[in-house]
Amino acid sequence: MAEVEIGIGKNARVAYGLDAVGIVPSRRTRDPKDVSLAWEIDAYRFGLPLVAAAADAVTSPASAIELGRLGGLGVLHVEGLWTRHAEPEKLIAELSEIGAEQGPAAATDRLRALYATPVDPDLIAQRLNELREAGVTVAAALRPQKVRALCPHVLAAGVDLLVIHGTAVSAEHQSRQSEPLNLKQFIGELDIPVLVGACASFSTALHLMRTGAAGVIVGVGSGLGDRTREVLGVGVPLATAIADAAGARMRYLDESGGRYVHVVAHGDMRTGGDLAKAIACGADAVMVDAALAAAHDAPGQGGMWPMDVLHADLPRGRWAPVTPTGTLEQIIAGPGAATGTGLLNLAGGLRTAMATTGYATLKEFQKAEIMVAATG
Repeated sequence: MAEVEIGIGKNARVAYGLDAVGIVPSRRTRDPKDVSLAWEIDAYRFGLPLVAAAADAVTSPASAIELGRLGGLGVLHVEGLWTRHAEPEKLIAELSEIGAEQGPAAATDRLRALYATPVDPDLIAQRLNELREAGVTVAAALRPQKVRALCPHVLAAGVDLLVIHGTAVSAEHQSRQSEPLNLKQFIGELDIPVLVGACASFSTALHLMRTGAAGVIVGVGSGLGDRTREVLGVGVPLATAIADAAGARMRYLDESGGRYVHVVAHGDMRTGGDLAKAIACGADAVMVDAALAAAHDAPGQGGMWPMDVLHADLPRGRWAPVTPTGTLEQIIAGPGAATGTGLLNLAGGLRTAMATTGYATLKEFQKAEIMVAATG
């Protein structure tokens, strides 16, 4: 990877976002009907490589069930409003009213007050049971700092997939204040597959794969008004981060004797083209947030916010209004709008991209040729 000198004594790698790259057509094209968007992780198979982010404005029990019906996977945040309040829909509607009448700052203050209510173990069981009774894959997310306290309740309620997701997760967290979570030991003691992240480099992805995780989430920040880059200065352009993690996947495949760890890309991806480029860079699936928060029937009810508002010492992001683009089904499966913006029918955009460039499966599409637009 090329490096540039940014000053005496400091070099930096050149990295690329998804908007900087394009997929090169191959020597053949395919009928879109012959293209498969299916992917699987552990024993679970999905018709679409689309994961709804574990954020209250994106995933509720109802939206996770609907997404499962459409072929994707919804991840319910165990520290969200659905496990703190018996009737969160009314409270979210109140947030939208406050945002419209008093502005985003007032809505954010109210939002943080709602998150001050403790998580109720009984509500964890109730929400996860709703998913199980609907017959969809039950996926639940926790922040690393709350895994020890809340995971026993999640496991008791019954879960198929556990997601450990934070701003930036490492396999070697160090602390003089408390005993750090040993991810390798923790994951090794579980009988269910675990997705862990976020990460954004080859070395971190490789270390997370060595914990025994079934998949790693790649990408720092989201499209929900996340302010990690501004507040912390932390962030890596997503195309490079995905490619680095894909390289780590190949390294780990060799050193483990054939164990494949899935790469799930997470970032501000809003169109079918964004999804296509993420997979062509090496992702197995994509985790989407803002695009789904813009559904008429999204849990956020016209608003969106990142889960980093939960941070006790340095909350980031805020409640923000969002312009609806269509129903959840229209955003995922179409039909697309006449405007042709790519905001509707994400699956159709991905399928057509694969057909246009001649690839029949996601694994094949990961090998697509990529080009970067020259600048200057």
